[in-house]
Amino acid sequence: MVNALKGAPRRTLLDRADPLAASHPLADHARMDDRGSFDNPTMVRNVVAYCSDGTRHSDITVEQISDVLARQDNSFVWVGLYEPDEALLLKMQEEFALHPLAVEDALKAHQRPKIELYGDSLFLVLHTAQVVNGHIEFGETHIFVGPRYLLTVRHGASLPYSPARERCEKHPDLMQLGPSYGLYAILDSVVDNYFPIVQEFQGELNELEKDIFAEDYRRETIHRLYELKRDLTQLRLAASPMLDMLNQLMQFHANLIRKEVRVYLRDVHDHVVRVNEAVDTMREMLTAAMYVNLSLVTVSQVEIVKRLAGWAALLAAPTLLTSWYGMNFHYMPELNSPYGYPIMIAVTIVICIGLYFLLKRIKWL
Repeated sequence: MVNALKGAPRRTLLDRADPLAASHPLADHARMDDRGSFDNPTMVRNVVAYCSDGTRHSDITVEQISDVLARQDNSFVWVGLYEPDEALLLKMQEEFALHPLAVEDALKAHQRPKIELYGDSLFLVLHTAQVVNGHIEFGETHIFVGPRYLLTVRHGASLPYSPARERCEKHPDLMQLGPSYGLYAILDSVVDNYFPIVQEFQGELNELEKDIFAEDYRRETIHRLYELKRDLTQLRLAASPMLDMLNQLMQFHANLIRKEVRVYLRDVHDHVVRVNEAVDTMREMLTAAMYVNLSLVTVSQVEIVKRLAGWAALLAAPTLLTSWYGMNFHYMPELNSPYGYPIMIAVTIVICIGLYFLLKRIKWL
């Protein structure tokens, strides 16, 4: 099949399925000739063929995929790509007979988490996450699952799935279940990467609690609380849709998801529930922390205003008395008395002392 294609212009599903394919944004690449191998290590991370008994057969080239799928056995292919270009994705479309709409979504990325059925294959979009410099960086993983193939396309901040694949290869008896078991391994890897993020943010929230209840106000504290809440909200939007996706995988698509794999998917479902509960709890704690921080700032400002008002009251008493006797009237009480001035000073001192102890008692000073 591959040899027959190398001497002639390619004709992909875009050309065969749509009479208007010439105007499709991918059409210019759909008829491109071979200009070299697609085995670019920056885009093609792995292309592995597995035997029907679950053992790893060998690494193959992209052009050999269709040859493996042409065999009349239960072997399957696991392909991993990272930010592929249009030409490589169209090659994948040709080798696996992928639906054009799914290929277009995988090329453009920036899709919402979802699961879609195209004929005898599934297309899933997952949002991945990892902590970079104290902030969550999000990426996407697009997964194509067929009866005999598993294709992953990673975009952005997404850890490689080679550790998950290596763990699967240690259990050939489970790899006999085919691509559905590989799909479980990928989903489990994505969800497991959520837990360190939640734990790291829980530790940071515990550290911020010291700043929240500090006597002095720190503007950066409220900024960091807001950033944590924003990041956790995005993590919630990434993890929450997986519950519906896993429910669908456990209940439907029996031709693609083996019955034996569904118990493993149920375990992933439980992990997602734990992540969502932990994120929701932290978001509530962050909201409460922000309110507590702002309340403490408000209380501190009120205390300052009370103290200023108390000192203003102390200054008001002598100011009032001196303003009376500062007026230029000839007939005023005690104006001609030789003891008028000492009496005035004594009365002022007594009033100030009395106000001081009164304000101290009501904690305005």
